Amino acid sequence: MTRRALLAAAASSVVARSLPGDAPVADPWSKDELMEPAALAQLLRTPQKPPVILAVAFPALYRQRHIAHAELAGPTSKPEGIAALKQAVAGLPQNAAVVIYCGCCPMGQCPNIRPAYRMLKDLGYTNLRVLNLPTNLHTDWTEKGFPVEP
Repeated sequence: MTRRALLAAAASSVVARSLPGDAPVADPWSKDELMEPAALAQLLRTPQKPPVILAVAFPALYRQRHIAHAELAGPTSKPEGIAALKQAVAGLPQNAAVVIYCGCCPMGQCPNIRPAYRMLKDLGYTNLRVLNLPTNLHTDWTEKGFPVEP
C-alpha cells in the first residue's frame, strides 16, 4: 500500500468533525459512550432513578427549555463553565451514571461538549455518556416529543 493510500485509510477511520476553516477534530469519546436521545427518553419514562443529566449549554438556552431532570452545569467553553461543572459533580461518586449534553448547535461544532467530556474523564468519571444531538436540542430532542422542562 502506498503512503498516500495509508494516510487516506487512516484519515477515513477517524471519526472527525471540523469547524469551517479548522483542521478536523476527533471526538474524544468512544462510540459506546454516545447515548441516543430515544434511550435517554426511555430512561426518563421509567420509575427508575434517572442518570445525572448535566446541561453544559449556555444558560439562556437552558432557561428556554431543557431536558427533564437536567441540571445546568454551565458552558464549558469558558473557564467559569468548567468551574461550574466541577461544582456540579462535586460529591458524585466516580462511577455515577452521568449524561452530558449541550445542543446549542450541530454537535460537530459545539464549543462545550468536548471540554466537558475531557474534564469529567480527567476527574475519573467512568460511567459517562454524551447525548448524541447531531443537529441541536430542538431538532433531536424537543421536536421528537421527549421530556422537557421550561
